[in-house]
Amino acid sequence: MGYTREDIIQQAKEHNVKFIRLQFTDLLGTIKNVEIPISQLEKALDNKMMFDGSSIEGYVRIEESDMYLYPDLDTWVIFPWVTTDRVARLICDVYMPDGTPFAGDPRGILKRNLKLMEKMGFSAMNVGPEPEFFLFKTNEKGEPTMELNDHGGYFDLAPTDLGENCRREIVLTLLEMGFEIEASHHEVSPGQHEIDFKYADAVKAADQIQTFKLVVKTIARQHGLHATFMPKPLFGMNGSGMHCHLSLFKGNQNAFYDEKDQLGLSETARQFMAGVLHHARGFTAVTNPTVNSYKRLVPGYEAPCYVAWSASNRSPMVRIPASRGLSTRIEVRSPDPSANPYLALAVMLRAGLDGIEKKMKLPDPIDRNIYIMTDEERLQAGIPSLPESLKEAIDELVQDEVICDAMGDHALTNFLELKEIEYDMYRTQVHQWERDQYMTLY
Repeated sequence: MGYTREDIIQQAKEHNVKFIRLQFTDLLGTIKNVEIPISQLEKALDNKMMFDGSSIEGYVRIEESDMYLYPDLDTWVIFPWVTTDRVARLICDVYMPDGTPFAGDPRGILKRNLKLMEKMGFSAMNVGPEPEFFLFKTNEKGEPTMELNDHGGYFDLAPTDLGENCRREIVLTLLEMGFEIEASHHEVSPGQHEIDFKYADAVKAADQIQTFKLVVKTIARQHGLHATFMPKPLFGMNGSGMHCHLSLFKGNQNAFYDEKDQLGLSETARQFMAGVLHHARGFTAVTNPTVNSYKRLVPGYEAPCYVAWSASNRSPMVRIPASRGLSTRIEVRSPDPSANPYLALAVMLRAGLDGIEKKMKLPDPIDRNIYIMTDEERLQAGIPSLPESLKEAIDELVQDEVICDAMGDHALTNFLELKEIEYDMYRTQVHQWERDQYMTLY
């Protein structure tokens, strides 16, 4: 739905909106916002709202801190959960004082890579994301406990799935905010949930992921629960993924579909997929950006650990869902919901475009269960593993020129610095496991 400046001013008046949140995302994927009173709305719509970029993670040094927020009018929405002194939001692009896009703005980085896609003759990358999350009970101070709110399993219903009411209210809130919800269900692990929304073009899909996280956390809190998108909060249970369904379009035509092909996949789809597989180890630091991400990418819990593809098998990293025609797509199963969605989509897109540009040859599909293959069998089949730690993933990222270029120097430098600090803090920490293992033994 397209909004004009006049629509927004009119709606704000009609719905008694008192505050507007000008929202953007830092390098680590955290939502930030500058809240302004309604009296400043027109100034904001004129792109004249300034903020201090030096206080935002991975942005700039203090001597170059002035930045401007340019609201995207199509992202206007009034928060349904605030009924008095109503609050609305606009998602913004970040600009420098000279009117150029800020090189470290994740939304801008995605847009820059989409321009390359357009130069190659494609009109859109459609994305259907599937972010999973856990619901934990909170204590009397409102802090999260490690107690799950239910003991349900895949597709369970009440009374086993006690998250059902909370999940239903999340869905209703999302619908009120303009989402098209396709499915909502309990996931494999106790306390784990998934809500799937309709695919959209890449920028809108990333915006929706950020909005989705905000809604899930807000509504969960109202139910006395804590929602977390942490990839692997519990040992011995499945982690939370964010499978991404991707397809390229030329106008109204799905560039991934070819009815003459045995699998219904075009040469473009195969080359795109070859690029994704080729750069998988290089972009994993971005799609799986936390120390905890690598606790999910282990065998035995349905998360992909191996760089391969299949149309019939869920153990490889890339799967081809059964739908064809306009719905032909690839499903990249490795990303998790701790990823910055703008950066994650930017690097996966760029990997695929590199495959198309270089006419990369797609390896043969792997239609057997990779989890039960030996190391030697995987080696013979030419199946590499995804990185096993954040450190390994960072090392791979630095060596991948295409993925580095997709991020740009500014974001890459700051991202690497933040992630190296994170890994070093983890590496030097003494964990409870070590005390349990060694305190009495030695």
